[in-house]
Amino acid sequence: MNTPASSTPTHPLDEALALAPQAGDGASAARVFAGAPHAAYDNMVGPFGGASAAQMLQAVLLHPDRLGDPVALTINFAAAVSNAPFQIVAEPARTNRSTQHWVMRMTQADAQGAEHTVLTATAVTAVRRSTWSATDAPAPEAPAPEQIPRAPHSGMVRWIERYDMRPLAGAFPAQWDGQEADSLSRMWVRDEPPRPLDFASLTALSDAFFPRIWRRRATPTPIGTVSMTVYFHVDAAGLAAVGTGHLQAQASAQVFYNGFFDQSGLLWGPAGQLLATTHQIVYYKE
Repeated sequence: MNTPASSTPTHPLDEALALAPQAGDGASAARVFAGAPHAAYDNMVGPFGGASAAQMLQAVLLHPDRLGDPVALTINFAAAVSNAPFQIVAEPARTNRSTQHWVMRMTQADAQGAEHTVLTATAVTAVRRSTWSATDAPAPEAPAPEQIPRAPHSGMVRWIERYDMRPLAGAFPAQWDGQEADSLSRMWVRDEPPRPLDFASLTALSDAFFPRIWRRRATPTPIGTVSMTVYFHVDAAGLAAVGTGHLQAQASAQVFYNGFFDQSGLLWGPAGQLLATTHQIVYYKE
C-alpha cells in the first residue's frame, strides 16, 4: 500500500536552512555548504540578518565533527548579503575535551564570478555538564501572549511576516514625529507559522527587534548591523521543552555615539527560563 505524502508544508526557515554539503578533498576539517537567501526573509536591502546568522550557525550544526551544543556565536557583517546563492565554509579551529571553537565564512560571487566574503563568524560549542545553576535575570511579569494583540505587519518588509510579535512595552513608533523616548522594548515573539524552537531559530529570533535608534528618536534613520553576538544559556533538551511557545524578548541600547549604537537583548522561554542573551553594534547614518 502506498503511503500518502505529507500535506504539511515545509517551514520557510527550514527551507532557508537547507544547506547542501559540497564535495571536498578530505584533507581538511573544513566543510563547504551551499545555500541561498529565502524570499520569505527579505529585508529592505538583501535578507534579514537574523536569517543569515541562523544559516551560518546551521553550517556548524550540520558539520560531521561538531562537538556539543552552541554556547556562543558572533557574526560580522562585512558586506551586504545579496539575494543570490552563497557558500559557507565551517571549520573547527580547535577541539578540546568538552569545548570546540569554530570559524566560518560566507562568500558570494560578483557579476564576474569572483568570490567575495560577505560574512565572517566564530562560534563555540560545548558538551554541558550537570552543575549548580542559577539565573540573576528573571523574566519580567507579563500578561499571557493570548491576551496581547499581534502587532500589525502589513506593508512592512517580508521577514516581519515570519514572526508573531505581541508588544508589551516600547512598541514601534506610531509616527515619525522626532519625539524622543527610552530605547527599551519588550514583546512576546515566536516563529510564524509556529515552529519548534531550536538553536538556529533562536539565533534568528535574537535579531527580531527593530533598531533601537528608531524607538529612541522616532526618526527613520538608515542603519545596518556590523556585528552580532548570541550567547546560548540552554541545551538542546531545554529548547525541545519550549516547543512552539512564545518567547518573552527584551531589547535596549546603552549608547548612541558618532554613527554607532549598541543593542542588548534577552530572550526567555514561556516558563521564564533565560534562553539567550544577545548584543549588537549597529551603524547609523544621519
